[in-house]
Amino acid sequence: MDTKVHSVHFTADVKLVDFVNSKVNKLRLFFGNIVSSEVFLRLDKSTERANKIAEVRVLLPGKELFAKKQAKSFEEAADQAIEALRRQVKKYKGKKELK
Repeated sequence: MDTKVHSVHFTADVKLVDFVNSKVNKLRLFFGNIVSSEVFLRLDKSTERANKIAEVRVLLPGKELFAKKQAKSFEEAADQAIEALRRQVKKYKGKKELK
């Protein structure tokens, strides 16, 4: 699976990129036909403490799944977004098996 991590208006360190890649690759445990994924990490301009945003897009055969979460850290936001995608992938897989 091809995973691209984009950090918008900041430079992400290697540990953060590796963390995001490992989390996204765990989605393959639930559905092996994932074509590619794209992760956008960005800072919200608000003054709140929870100003880190993670957007994750996963391409499946014939379907695109997307999740966007905001949290205090990029790791937490990415973790929440990927958890939401895990539920979407399981739902998609269940529908595919019914056909």
